[in-house]
Amino acid sequence: MFGIPGKQAVTITPAASKQIAKLMAKDGHEGLRIGVKKGGCAGMEYTMDYVETIDPLDEVVEQDGARVMIAPMAQMFLFGTEIDYEVSLLEASFKFNNPNVSEACGCGESIKFEGM
Repeated sequence: MFGIPGKQAVTITPAASKQIAKLMAKDGHEGLRIGVKKGGCAGMEYTMDYVETIDPLDEVVEQDGARVMIAPMAQMFLFGTEIDYEVSLLEASFKFNNPNVSEACGCGESIKFEGM
């Protein structure tokens, strides 16, 4: 929808691809749908949900056995984002390296986009 021909809307690091593929295989999901919603201290939050069926309006990105769907209303906010998966001593989580974010809260869970 907001893509550039020949360029994926988002990129997925090898670590994230491996984790998404593992989650897909575990319960037979079609993939993960990512989006944004209002909330948090900076105004917006990322969402991730298991997907049983692919919405025809979703932007679909497939890489190394992983499938990510981008919800239609989130596509303009997520274009150019790199999805990573980081493991530390205290947690393991997906990280969104999004060039469209103008601010993020201290906890890293909430974001703000330019002009919002």
